[in-house]
Amino acid sequence: MDSGRAIHLFLDMMSAERGASGNTLAAYRRDLELWSGTLAKANSSLVSAGTGHLEAVLAGWAANSLAPSTTARRLSAVKQFYTFLQGDLIREDNPAFSLSGPKRGRSLPKVLSEDDVDRLFETVQRDGSVKGVRLLCLLEILYAGGLRVSELMNLKVSDVRRRDGCLLIKGKGGKERLVPLTESAKIAIRNWLKCRASTLPTSIRPRERAEPFLFPSSGKSGYMSRERFAQILKQIAVDAGLPPSKISPHVLRHAFATHLLANGADLRSVQKLLGHADISTTQIYTHVLEDRMKALVFDMHPLQNPGAKSRERG
Repeated sequence: MDSGRAIHLFLDMMSAERGASGNTLAAYRRDLELWSGTLAKANSSLVSAGTGHLEAVLAGWAANSLAPSTTARRLSAVKQFYTFLQGDLIREDNPAFSLSGPKRGRSLPKVLSEDDVDRLFETVQRDGSVKGVRLLCLLEILYAGGLRVSELMNLKVSDVRRRDGCLLIKGKGGKERLVPLTESAKIAIRNWLKCRASTLPTSIRPRERAEPFLFPSSGKSGYMSRERFAQILKQIAVDAGLPPSKISPHVLRHAFATHLLANGADLRSVQKLLGHADISTTQIYTHVLEDRMKALVFDMHPLQNPGAKSRERG
């Protein structure tokens, strides 16, 4: 079997059996095609490669100073690919099973302060146009629920009309979770629904595609693209006097989690709201808890104020 056909079958399985999103499938395709192309230059094939061939590819990437996180992602993709080939009896072994990527430290997410978030919202609220109303709605939902940008873009009008004031989000792997909305988010949604129709495409087919989505677009998907939303955020950051490099949809998701923890939320609750399957993924935010613990000790412990303690004893 040629590598292209094997990759196609693998992606079909990931979609049908694991509910992988379009973005996830595209990422797997890019990584596996890169493996395939690199191996082909060495007169090998992705389907038939041995462990030594894969080690040579990894060594080449390391020599070119490829980021450890990128290497780890590519290695994970090819390991899953070979596991699939084994399961479908296309080959007997998994040549990537014993391979390990470069060690990497887990970097802390970029964090926006609550003041930074306030500046973003204040900037957007000054724009009373339809685009301004839409952007405020996007920000309110994103910051209220910590959604992934793909989850936000895929929202349908029916998703925001639940009586319980929550969003039912279908996240990674098809897993569903309820995300409660703040009052300000509910108001922003109502205001957007009043003018949303004016943003629908005028042509029949694009309009039919866009009709179900909360943030419609004339593009092939029918809804606003992640890239377009990111571009708009960069411009708002400039208008708010913030570095554009500091703002992205994912950074706002981080801000949601960080600010919840800083204000007393527990890690398990934040895990559920973010849709993390594993608590270890959420633990990257514990630096916030650590800072809060330090503050409690420095501000509240009696030994930090010996004068007060001596007065009590006196």
